[in-house]
Amino acid sequence: MADGEKRGHEGHRKRLRERFASGGLSGFQDYEVVELLLTLATPRKDCKAAAKEVMATFGSLRAVFEAEEAELVSLHGIGPVNVLGLRLIREVARRYLEERAGESDVIRDSQALREFLTMKIGSRRRECFVAIYLNAKNRVAHSEILFEGSLTSSVVYPREVVRVAIAHKAAAVVFAHNHPSGDPTPSVEDIRVTRRLVSALRVMNITVHEHLIVGSSGHYSFAENGYIEQFVRETDELAHL
Repeated sequence: MADGEKRGHEGHRKRLRERFASGGLSGFQDYEVVELLLTLATPRKDCKAAAKEVMATFGSLRAVFEAEEAELVSLHGIGPVNVLGLRLIREVARRYLEERAGESDVIRDSQALREFLTMKIGSRRRECFVAIYLNAKNRVAHSEILFEGSLTSSVVYPREVVRVAIAHKAAAVVFAHNHPSGDPTPSVEDIRVTRRLVSALRVMNITVHEHLIVGSSGHYSFAENGYIEQFVRETDELAHL
């Protein structure tokens, strides 16, 4: 690399870092965000072309962070150390959002919950079903991905959900799953599974506050659309027959 070209790259990196230091990511294009991250692990190489190729391949920052390691390293200019940096950013963001959600009343601060769930499962390429167990103050006592794959009643076991809820002394539960298609509209099976879970937990005096479907085009709330209240009412009516 010629001295003039090297100085040009170093000056460009410096300007990127100064822009970030003074204003965060405001005004950055997505490829510039990737470029800035790549420079941290690539000390003496121009990263702009690699960053643009990454964005052209994956289309969005979220898709970049959710990409598999093999997909990333197949691109010119991306090595294992770069991938480590990208994965670290993703996991730090997830940890931050999880702790933020866990420290707040997730029912009152639904935005924190949705941001956490979007980061956790929003870009996954397979459906993931998450249970978030809450204590009496509606704060997160435990959360886990119960299964991956298409949502069906044959793979969601209410008995197992209840067992974990009792083990963590949960007073309430929030469910969520993603739609890789991007469309959060519930399917017939989504509704059927939600009814079974609400009913099983209601019998144990454990409240289901919500079931959210996360898609790239938005969220669908079973609670806001009246399903949770309906399923609770149906369960109570059956109990009094």
